Amino acid sequence: MRALLPPGAAMLNEPETVWAAMLDGWSAQQLARNLSLSTIVSRRRLAERFRDFAEEYPWAWTVEQVDHFFMELRALRGGSRSTVLGYQNALRMFLGYLTDPTYGWGELCWERFGTHPAQVFHEWNTARHVQDAIGEPGKRPYTRNELEDLFDCADERVVRIRRAGSKGWIPAFRIATLMKTAYAWGLRRNEVRMLDLVDLASNPQARQFNDLGIVYVRHGKAMRGSPPKRRAVLTLPEFAWAVECIEEWLTEVRPLFVAPLATMLWPSERGHGASPIAADSVSRAFNEVKREAGLDDTLDFHSLRRSYVTHLVEIGYDAFFIQQQVGHEHASTTSIYTGLSPDYRARVVNDAIARMAHATTTDSPKEN
Repeated sequence: MRALLPPGAAMLNEPETVWAAMLDGWSAQQLARNLSLSTIVSRRRLAERFRDFAEEYPWAWTVEQVDHFFMELRALRGGSRSTVLGYQNALRMFLGYLTDPTYGWGELCWERFGTHPAQVFHEWNTARHVQDAIGEPGKRPYTRNELEDLFDCADERVVRIRRAGSKGWIPAFRIATLMKTAYAWGLRRNEVRMLDLVDLASNPQARQFNDLGIVYVRHGKAMRGSPPKRRAVLTLPEFAWAVECIEEWLTEVRPLFVAPLATMLWPSERGHGASPIAADSVSRAFNEVKREAGLDDTLDFHSLRRSYVTHLVEIGYDAFFIQQQVGHEHASTTSIYTGLSPDYRARVVNDAIARMAHATTTDSPKEN
């Protein structure tokens, strides 16, 4: 704090100068914790948003302002539970920084404004994070029929656009193949869009997949300020069809609009393919296909990953293997993603009944 506001420094607009220094100090603290720049920027904007809503500086924030801010976020803006939780955690951390005696903001505010920042985000007025992933009721995996409809619609769009003589068929082909890749390897949106050609490798134990036996994820979800988590995802026999889709993309379509030395698997149209397709572009294109397929609005891009987990469980893969494939730290997170189909549950029950009947018949004493 002293480096940002030397003692006795003259200020033209004292409250605004202190406020700006608080934000700069918090940003520096988060940077020292090795958080990503995007996280720091989004948290800083959130603090500014709350300050504008409260029309007060942090040393005058109250619990009533917290209630009203999140009431508006939920009731008027339709904020999800996960959004509310994320916002509350970020603002709680900001005030935790300001109220930490180590940084001296409380003492400075008392000297200059006759008051000091106080923690106004408590257990009794904020959401509680009780699990690693928040399962919204509407969030579920696609059924196999829904997946077929989604992918068929994506392929039909490519054919329709190409027949019309438009170059738009190439981006349509890109999103169709990207969607299939996300499902066939259980990838998050950012993980799949950031794939590079060097992330595709052969698996000596599965040579039938050529150079697509392993997909190396270098941009996995970061945890607690750590760098992006990396993992290797094995290509499974059930998804051999997806290997053919990527090979078609690589050999026949991708070369039509990228520079020879570009290495991104899903290059953007800008910069001759040197940069990856933007996250917003993925979401926008995906939603267009989903709406055209007539699927439920609650099904999102992440539901492709939920479908991957669910279908591996139904096929019979080991739970720990599935957890490693999708990069979950805890098995409980993987279980949240699983939404077994009624047909599968019925089959499990029928198999159990058959085993019990067989055991009863085998164990029953024979009559003399």
